[in-house]
Amino acid sequence: MTTPTAQRQFSLVAGEASGDLLASLLLEGLQARWPDMKAAGIGGPRMLARGFESWWPQEKLAVSGYVEALRHYREIAGIRRQLKARLLREWPQLFIGVDAPDFNLDLEAGLRSRGMKTVHFVCPSIWAWRADRADKIRAAADRVLCIFPFEPALLDKLGIAASYVGHPIANVIPMVPDRGAARAALGIAPEAPVVALLPGSRRAELRYIAPRFFAAAALMHLARPEIKFIAPAIPALRGELEQMLKSSPMAGKVQVLEGQSHAALAACDATLIASGTATLEAALFKRPMVIAYNMHSLSWRLMQRQQLQPWVGLPNILCGEFVVPELLQDAATPEALAEATLAWMGSPERVAALEQRFATMHDELRRDTPTLCADAIQKVLES
Repeated sequence: MTTPTAQRQFSLVAGEASGDLLASLLLEGLQARWPDMKAAGIGGPRMLARGFESWWPQEKLAVSGYVEALRHYREIAGIRRQLKARLLREWPQLFIGVDAPDFNLDLEAGLRSRGMKTVHFVCPSIWAWRADRADKIRAAADRVLCIFPFEPALLDKLGIAASYVGHPIANVIPMVPDRGAARAALGIAPEAPVVALLPGSRRAELRYIAPRFFAAAALMHLARPEIKFIAPAIPALRGELEQMLKSSPMAGKVQVLEGQSHAALAACDATLIASGTATLEAALFKRPMVIAYNMHSLSWRLMQRQQLQPWVGLPNILCGEFVVPELLQDAATPEALAEATLAWMGSPERVAALEQRFATMHDELRRDTPTLCADAIQKVLES
């Protein structure tokens, strides 16, 4: 369905690589509904490829943990202040905050209090931790676009308008990934055992997690020298990841990729992966994984106090049990990471059962997300 209108002006903010992917798919739906629409704000390369105008580099917002956020607070607060002033001057028909709740919810609340319509895309995980955010969401967004099917009912009980739009990535990733084609594209032999290392898409994550992953890879290499290791890196951080690799025991033994995280997940037999959206992508690729995370000790203590569920990784949260291992903070030792990853490599029956579980999850998350997003946004615009 296409609704002819005067040119639409939207503003979006997506604060990291996963938000860039989500926002690019949302833009697909908006452009189909309003072909001459314009969109600007803060975004990454996928959004730019759709004609989006980014006023600041997306990397400016990509920080993780309380301590890292405090270190960059002045710069980030300055960006938000300047962005708000510009939006109030230019007054787009709608502001859409894509994930990045610490940045976007306050911005949305400020804009909405002045009369601008706002949408938040991806419900903050108030069902997992920081339930106190409910009041902030209610003040910030005219409507929340939810990517998990259980979220709208939860938000409705809290007096927050919401729409389930499916998970955009579930439509991007095929139900049966072509491992052979991915390996051919990456120059990897069809029969080689492959482990993908995904230590995160933020600078702080690389600093805290990548050295542990490389040390774990070294232990796996000693145990099974035939394993091929690949590590996708977002372009802005590839140089830093390569420098870390050079000073690790795995120097010269890991193939670093320019982006291509989906190719890496399609090609691998198992992945050692930082907690975050990438874990859901790995599940949709039906790959066994070991989820790990490490951050500043103060950030970890603060986060633990607000955690509401025993799981951190999205695959485990959606399944309601530990279907894949989680090794967090002090538990994320190189020895434990290596042992858990190698366990997947030698357990074909366990892997097959996990693949079936992930296929069921994939089917539940597949929806026509671009169209459903456009439908929900049109309701806000017409309200």
